[in-house]
Amino acid sequence: MPITTQQLIKWKQENRPIISLTAWDYPLAQILDEAGIDIILVGDSLAMVALGYPTTLPVTLDQMIHHAAAVCRGVKQAMVVCDLPFLSYQESVAQAIHSAGRILKETGAKAVKLEGGHPMMVETVHKLTTIGIPVMGHVGLTPQSVLNLGYKQQGKTDSEAARIIEEAVNLWQAGAFAIVLEHIPAQLATEITKKIAIPTIGIGAGNGCDGQVLVTADLLGLTQKQPPFAKAYLNLRQLITTAVQEFAADVRNG
Repeated sequence: MPITTQQLIKWKQENRPIISLTAWDYPLAQILDEAGIDIILVGDSLAMVALGYPTTLPVTLDQMIHHAAAVCRGVKQAMVVCDLPFLSYQESVAQAIHSAGRILKETGAKAVKLEGGHPMMVETVHKLTTIGIPVMGHVGLTPQSVLNLGYKQQGKTDSEAARIIEEAVNLWQAGAFAIVLEHIPAQLATEITKKIAIPTIGIGAGNGCDGQVLVTADLLGLTQKQPPFAKAYLNLRQLITTAVQEFAADVRNG
């Protein structure tokens, strides 16, 4: 049976770790699903790992829909969550409803993810969930705010930590079914995980979260510059290079 939001919340209560990875096309999604991944995130990180942009900001809603639809065609069990890209939901609640609705209708994804926990975003989450659109939150390092935050760890001061805790609690109370905690101190992530009744999915936030997510390109060693908190389980970039070079040598040698 396909994984549901209610199942994820139940797993938190049972202390069953939740596993998440990103995908951006059909074959990768199929592999992740068959490997037993719980949540497949069509992250706006595909702007960088699949489309070659320097940040996540340029990717459009239409591009996210295109990739999410391909991912969904490869998935039978995992929950597919699709990121709302930059400026597809920040202008107004109405814009967020329209963008999120398009994703669910046109891709087959089961939920959307948005960044930030300030009051407008909390209102947006409340409205989306009220009309039946499941929402995953995202606090801490929010890549769509890279021009303000950079890629440095967030929540290191008492005031920053208090703000992130408040954002996570408010998103939970607004109806989010899970929250990504990105690049914050492990102690802070553990505190948030204990404070809220929905799963926390960590990325560079220690092992005290209810689950973990990585960008699959980082896990496979496909990216040129590895994030400091991401372990490469394989050097696929080198393996592909070697295979291509061997093919080229075979052709040249007749």
